[in-house]
Amino acid sequence: MSVLTAAADQSLCAPLPVLGKDVTVPLVTGGEVTYAALDYAASAPALQRVWDDVAAYAPYYGSVHRGAGYLSQLSTDLFENSRATVAEFLGCRADDQVIFTRSTTDSLNLLAAVVPADCQVFVYETEHHASLLPWRDARVTYLNAPRTPAQAVETLELALADRDPYGPALVCVTGASNVTGELWPVKDLAAAAHAHGARIVLDAAQLAPHHPVDIAELDVDWVAFSGHKLYAPFGSGVLAGRADWLQDAEPYLAGGGASRKVARRTDGGVEVEWHSTAARHEAGSPNVIGVYSIASACKALTEAGFDHLVAREQHLVAAVRAGLADVPEVKVLSLFGDDAPRVGVISFVVEGWNSSHFAAALSAEYGIGVRDGLFCAHPLVRTLLGSDPQEVGECGAPEAEPGELPQSRTDSTGGTPSLNAIRVSFGAGTPDEHIERFVRAVGELVSKGAQWKYRTEGGRCVPDRGAAQL
Repeated sequence: MSVLTAAADQSLCAPLPVLGKDVTVPLVTGGEVTYAALDYAASAPALQRVWDDVAAYAPYYGSVHRGAGYLSQLSTDLFENSRATVAEFLGCRADDQVIFTRSTTDSLNLLAAVVPADCQVFVYETEHHASLLPWRDARVTYLNAPRTPAQAVETLELALADRDPYGPALVCVTGASNVTGELWPVKDLAAAAHAHGARIVLDAAQLAPHHPVDIAELDVDWVAFSGHKLYAPFGSGVLAGRADWLQDAEPYLAGGGASRKVARRTDGGVEVEWHSTAARHEAGSPNVIGVYSIASACKALTEAGFDHLVAREQHLVAAVRAGLADVPEVKVLSLFGDDAPRVGVISFVVEGWNSSHFAAALSAEYGIGVRDGLFCAHPLVRTLLGSDPQEVGECGAPEAEPGELPQSRTDSTGGTPSLNAIRVSFGAGTPDEHIERFVRAVGELVSKGAQWKYRTEGGRCVPDRGAAQL
């Protein structure tokens, strides 16, 4: 009896239909298998509902805010109604703005471009690079990785108390780690920030697909997230929150749509009056389909009910953690400990294995797609692996001689160790069978080894197609 069947709860909802659920992939050992997409933290598959909504709209595609024709007017209404849908999904306050961007990274770079010139930014070293790196023109204080939620709040309070009390300040924090899946104490961090006169932006890229996010309830100033992690296609994102810094700054991009009036000056220059609405930072022709797909995903998740989705996902989380715990060679990475609440994102290392090699074997021999590397959170992964967060390294497999396996990070052969980990992630569209196959595959690979030979190619571990089965 499988670990999932043994704990089956008939009250749990079924997985939501997603694109690609029936796609088959070839195995290096022969035959084909239905692909198990367990890399949701990188990009979740699009919901079938989202794809159907986009397909229904596609024949009516038209310019936005630009034309008097029926299709242009329809597309404009669709675009602005999508803005209202996202605002409702996020629990926005009446005076908040919803700005459409390309991604979480784009959203946070937009916010970094509009912070006041003398703003001091506080960001934990545990952040994804989208949150860690955009603040190049601000005074940045990087906070060490906390080991408990309470320590996260205490670290922030001490840092804020030590700052210049007269200047503006911004705290940037994730809602759920893209490495460990652990939930951060966002509401407590927001209270600490506001108590010290600072603002806070929530990176909800990994939180919004798994849990409800309510700006007003969490009392955060801004929220950023990406469509491609929220079961929508690539190329769209959201920055939502307070309007004042956004209205006071120069447009993120200068061009049509951001400008309200443009006229020549008598001195030969150009006089521009910029919009004060969200359009101020949405220059150019917008990604209407991307925006509509986000709104569609927001509706689909709301209608499915987050209570049901969370309950089923926690069922899967428990199954993965129980399966990994049965393999002594596996070490699950965690900041806050085993009892910390988390979403469906789990990273681990396997004693005796290079992580790239292990991930390649999961794909080639079992049809399971996971992620290996440093997950665009290099300082955090290095901290979790017990190395110096400042150590310079790269993702992927270390180079090996032809025919040799990539070196394990636990090898004692004197070579350069790999600092990579393996990440399995899942969500509303993940069927039980994918989790069962993953747990079984981990156990078999550790106990029996890979069935095929692998080599390093361009920093990636790949099956050696010219080799025979082991």
